[in-house]
Amino acid sequence: MKNMFGGLQWAIFLIASSIAAPIAIAQVFGMDMTETALFIQRTIFIVGIASMIQAFIGHRLPINEGAAGLWWGVFVVYAGMVGVMYPSAENSLQALQSGMIYSGVLFILLALLGVVSKMKKLFTPVITFTYLMLLILQLSGTFIKGMFGIEAQGAPIDGTVLLGSIIVVFIALYTLNHRVKWVSRYSVLLSIGSGWLMFLMLGKTQKVSSNTSQLIELPGMLVYGMPVWDTGMLVTAVFITLLLIANMMASIRVMESLFKNTFTMDVPDRVKQGSIASGINHLLSGLFSSIGPVPISGAAGFVGATKMVSIKPFVIGSAIVIAITLSPDIMALFAALPAPVAYAVTFVIFTKMVEMAFKELSKESDQNQAYRVSAFGLMIGVGLMFVPTESLSELPIIVATILSNGLITGTIIAIAIEQFLLWKKCR
Repeated sequence: MKNMFGGLQWAIFLIASSIAAPIAIAQVFGMDMTETALFIQRTIFIVGIASMIQAFIGHRLPINEGAAGLWWGVFVVYAGMVGVMYPSAENSLQALQSGMIYSGVLFILLALLGVVSKMKKLFTPVITFTYLMLLILQLSGTFIKGMFGIEAQGAPIDGTVLLGSIIVVFIALYTLNHRVKWVSRYSVLLSIGSGWLMFLMLGKTQKVSSNTSQLIELPGMLVYGMPVWDTGMLVTAVFITLLLIANMMASIRVMESLFKNTFTMDVPDRVKQGSIASGINHLLSGLFSSIGPVPISGAAGFVGATKMVSIKPFVIGSAIVIAITLSPDIMALFAALPAPVAYAVTFVIFTKMVEMAFKELSKESDQNQAYRVSAFGLMIGVGLMFVPTESLSELPIIVATILSNGLITGTIIAIAIEQFLLWKKCR
């Protein structure tokens, strides 16, 4: 029973952290309600499958997969190419679908060639600190806007939503730090459940509606047609895959650090296996016409808050997510989860990650160098977050994709500066 409740908690966290990307992408491609629902179904289905694959043959850590923010950015860029480089949205989505397959092959090749294992050495404590802080800063704006009830640019603050969000934050804080063990263990489940009920009473929940009468509906495969050769997409996939490997290693590094420092548990090095699993997951993403997944760093905050280090509840949660996607009615129910509730609970979880970030920085023996490296990474990364995406539209797609992601660019800059300083010191 303990594992089942833990699994349900994981399932809610997986869905809540993955549902925004397919909704946003469906909107920029002008999908209708039915197409949007099916796109969400395929994406969440892959999230569940990908998490399961990582748990069994990949890194074997309780790190949930989620739609990669980098691919999200590429989807948005390719939506802007409809009518310019691609005659229709379907042709653009077909190229993206093929890109997932290219990326999957690259993930596996780079793992087998030993490139991935060598890259792990670059993720020192100061790089992990920089990555975590950039991730937190990048998402904090989204959390706050969601808790304020701001659904569109220029929309006013919704006072009722804000009040409800503040109450959910206090509930999450109270349950996370509760002396009774089972309350703190299932704090996310209790916070989301009570918050959902409160928003229902406030009249701030969406109507649950399903677009089909079928009890079971399997996700579609190769929805946009057979894979095609697209040289531009291949070049994009090469760069995106390298960046996703960096993202994956950062997530694994953060979880390993949490296990070692908080739970005094050693974790075997399975970065190579994690990369191969990510390759398989991307191949499946292409096959099921969805968004490529990546291990989510926020999982460390979730595990640190709930103290659920066992892989069993995580596997059960992944299985629940897969089962949910096959039922349109249940999927519609979870899709109706009030976004401010999810944002409020995730906000509290991410406060744990701030603690983890500063603990990582304290491990550096040369603190002056650590401050210098992180300062450059943070300033460049955060600065890029304020550059409007439209201002990058005339740049080559690779450059625009990288510069539009302050998280990855700031981390890469920090890595480059640290390696240069280390090289200079050794001369």
